[in-house]
Parts: sequence; C-alpha cells; structure tokens
Amino acid sequence: MQKAVERAQRATVQKDRRNYTYKKSTVTEELDAKGKVKERKEKLYEAVVASGLTYLKLVKVNGKDLPPGELKKQEERELKDREKLAQKKTANGGDDRENFLTRELVAKYDFAIVDRRSINDRPAYLLTFQPKSGSPLKQAADRLLNQLAGKIWIDEQEFEIARAEIHLQSEVTLWGGVLASLKRFTFTLGRTRLEDGVWFNSWSTGDFEGRKLMDSARIRTQSESTSFRRVDGRSG
Repeated sequence: MQKAVERAQRATVQKDRRNYTYKKSTVTEELDAKGKVKERKEKLYEAVVASGLTYLKLVKVNGKDLPPGELKKQEERELKDREKLAQKKTANGGDDRENFLTRELVAKYDFAIVDRRSINDRPAYLLTFQPKSGSPLKQAADRLLNQLAGKIWIDEQEFEIARAEIHLQSEVTLWGGVLASLKRFTFTLGRTRLEDGVWFNSWSTGDFEGRKLMDSARIRTQSESTSFRRVDGRSG
C-alpha cells in the first residue's frame, strides 16, 4: 500500500502530466420505501485535464442541452471551481479529484494481501482492509471513515488502484442519530489504464440509504467516463 500511496502522490504533483479531454455521464436515482425509482436524473459532463487539474463542465441534463440561463450559471460555477482548484493545487501541490489515496487515509486501516487476480488483463494484488480499532474522531467524516471496509486491487506493475469495493460495517449516526444516520453505504470504483500509462477513474456505482432529521432516503448512483482523448502538449 505504501508503494501505491507514493505512486498516487507522484502522479498528483507531476509537472509534465499529459492533458486530456473525456466525457463523463452520471445517473442518480432516488428510491421509495419499496425500492422503486421515484426520481431519476442523468447528467453529461465534458471533462478537461489540464495543468494537473480536472475540470468538469455540465452540458446536458436528462438528455437535453442546458438552457442559455442555466448554461451561463454553469460557466460561472466552472470559473469559480477553476480558481478554487488552482488555489488548492498551489497550497497542496496537486489536484485530488482523481486521487483519493493519501497517507492519512491509509493510516486509518489495516491491509492484508489475500490473493492475486487479473483486472483488465493485468495482474493485480487483491487486498482486504478493515478500520483500525480505536481510531480517533478528529472530524465528522471520521465517523464514516472509521466504519468502512472492503477490497482493493493494486496493479502489480505500476501500483495503481485498478478496482475498489467499499462497504459500511455498521450504521453511522450524527448527534446520537438525532440529526442524521447512514444505514447503507456500498461503493465500487473501476479504473482504466490508457496506452500511454495514464490511469483514470472510468466507472463507479453506489448505493446509499439513510435518514436526515425525519426524512428517510435511499440513493443509487452510477458514473462512466469515456472517449478519453489526448490533447497536444503537456501541463507545465
């Protein structure tokens, strides 16, 4: 895992990272108490990876182009996002939208290699992970992080995450369950290696069930990134 973390950190701050464009589609479904879909929303984004930063531009909702007024709002949000990401990169040395693997996160879990598997025709180590007992609660997110477990596949040759499956071990509550609770959390992530050795998050699925105040909700999500295209030049 330490090699995977080191690889992720190098990729985040690498100054000569190639520039790319791709399309990202997401589907979010809200389910009722019987598991039937109440509301479904599809979104299509145009993504640009430039200067080590990833920018997402919303272009369609439920298969329809955004109206001029909403498109202008999206452009304003995109500009603000670019400014925030640029400031974050200056402060932290990189963009972590594609990279969630950090030393601080890994330190919360115990890992064990249990097998070797092939992912996308490449050999990978299969690891299981469990939260360490007695992990401190320094911030609200730790309540969730300290209850997550799962499996992770690490590419043998390049020590990149090829796939991850994460689930919630037990219910997570805020303020003793008065404010909110999370009963279900399952998330699966798949990553793709392009021909030139660059890795991207290519698809994900999620299933979340919980309660906020008196309202219960169950949400299913899925995303897919396609049409990766190299842009001439490298980031500097």
